[in-house]
Amino acid sequence: MGSFSIWHWLIVLLIVVMVFGTKKLKNMGSDLGGAVKGFKDGMKDGSSPDTNVATPPAGQVANQAAADKTTIDVEAKQKS
Repeated sequence: MGSFSIWHWLIVLLIVVMVFGTKKLKNMGSDLGGAVKGFKDGMKDGSSPDTNVATPPAGQVANQAAADKTTIDVEAKQKS
């Protein structure tokens, strides 16, 4: 009643192949491999420091001081 022998594992493998089919097992394996690769890439990117500073897209202000100079209050009311 201990561990399974090689024959038990071969029978289980045969049943799994018969139930799912080789094509579906191949697709599941490639999906799992892609997920693991994506996870590793994400962990690598998250732990590395950003050495290059990203420039803001055109039309957006990079810092608050520049934003204060160019901000226009469209609902400003005239003081009396």
